[in-house]
Amino acid sequence: MSKAATLMPSASRALTDRLTDGLAAVDVRLTEVVQHEDEFIAGASQHLLSGGKRFRPLLTLLASELGTGVNDAVIDAAVGVELTHIASLYHDDVMDAAERRHGKSSVNAAYDNITAIIVGDLLFGRASEIVAGLGSEAARIQAQTFVRLCAGQIRDDRQAPADADPMEHYLGVLADKTGSLIATAARYGAMFGGCPPETVAIMRQYGELVGMVFQLSDDVLDIASDGASGKTPGTDLREGVTTLPVLYARASKDPADDRLKSLLSHPLTDDAEHAEALEILRSHPALEQARRHTEAVADQAVALLEPLGDGDALQVMRDLPGQVASRSV
Repeated sequence: MSKAATLMPSASRALTDRLTDGLAAVDVRLTEVVQHEDEFIAGASQHLLSGGKRFRPLLTLLASELGTGVNDAVIDAAVGVELTHIASLYHDDVMDAAERRHGKSSVNAAYDNITAIIVGDLLFGRASEIVAGLGSEAARIQAQTFVRLCAGQIRDDRQAPADADPMEHYLGVLADKTGSLIATAARYGAMFGGCPPETVAIMRQYGELVGMVFQLSDDVLDIASDGASGKTPGTDLREGVTTLPVLYARASKDPADDRLKSLLSHPLTDDAEHAEALEILRSHPALEQARRHTEAVADQAVALLEPLGDGDALQVMRDLPGQVASRSV
């Protein structure tokens, strides 16, 4: 099954075929732009090129369907977005000391941290070079997106300020760190697909919310997953990462939750404490609150599409947020 069919199962056969063809063109272009005369640099640059869902470029291609459809500019915009995403993975894996990515050794494990960081920078540069060829407005959007990605990562690695609302801070981090690039993916598709400014603006907002649904559903899955999906349950708990269910649990005023809040005050590296926290959270109201929150954000994304009418691509876009949110059910 093609990636388009897997990620967008409600698409018609004709739309799926167009998206599949467009994605094939994106893959060809990706391979072209990461080539380098130095074999070592070329190898490190291509290390994560295969694998991954290609969700962002698919969203760019899909958004272009609201206008005149895929063209060379849409393909290059999709390539720029995907390269930015891949580059961010190089850096993420260094920060997380990750050993695996897309079913293979991460770049930092296969090479070393310095190589991963510098080649990640190189890929960011390649992405900017591609986008610059699309005009000054596209280059400005790319730069603004990059700033938001970095700001989100910095804020994610720090505690919320004492005077900040923890939930508001967390959602702001998600909007920057995860939502901003998916927003740009949808925005570029509408821009270079010839859509009017009003549609482009809706696509930007829609993409940001879909990006947040992705992360919020992952938060719930970290607690609810039984491991069959390939996601190890409680990874975020073990690392002390603040997630949506954790925020709701910490906000509880019930004295019976004092033990849970104590457990959630530090990384759960002890196996017994980790198992205890998982067991409590799986039957705790905080998990259902997090699910409802995720579904509400998905509903907001769908509501944005109301002014755009109907059509094959729009139906896929209406189905997509719910499909992403349902991963947490």
